[in-house]
Amino acid sequence: MIHPTIYIVMGVSASGKTTIAKKLSEQLKIKYIEADDYHSDANKEKMSNGIPLNDEDRLPWLEALHQVALEHIQDKTSAVMTCSALKEKYRKILTESIEENVQFIFLKGSYELIYDRIAYRKNHFMVASLLKSQFDTLEEPNNAIVVDVSGSIEENMNELMQQLT
Repeated sequence: MIHPTIYIVMGVSASGKTTIAKKLSEQLKIKYIEADDYHSDANKEKMSNGIPLNDEDRLPWLEALHQVALEHIQDKTSAVMTCSALKEKYRKILTESIEENVQFIFLKGSYELIYDRIAYRKNHFMVASLLKSQFDTLEEPNNAIVVDVSGSIEENMNELMQQLT
């Protein structure tokens, strides 16, 4: 019996979700899903203007991501998905009825480290001024693989792969 898994790479903006998720999908030879692609234009505009999203803004986005994950499970295919998934209740929406098929990977870094990264990012709708609100919102998961992102991408991937095996 095939046991498909959805690996959700989570953390605050600029923690390395996209980079780590793409590398993980390449290594595991499974599909990569970028959660940012599922944000509405209104959400992207709000964030670009430095306005934090509220739960009402996030709900349709989280439900869409849950549907994508559910379709993969039903098709018996694994995938790697990025998603900030900052609160426990967001993670519950993402995993509803598929908990046994989801593995969270929490990319953890200090505010200072992440701020330095986000301040230098280009071509992204998330602005540095929103980082504090993300750290304030963050409820660290109890059921995740935790990767300290203070090292290099290679070090982060090595740490992740050791924990996955």
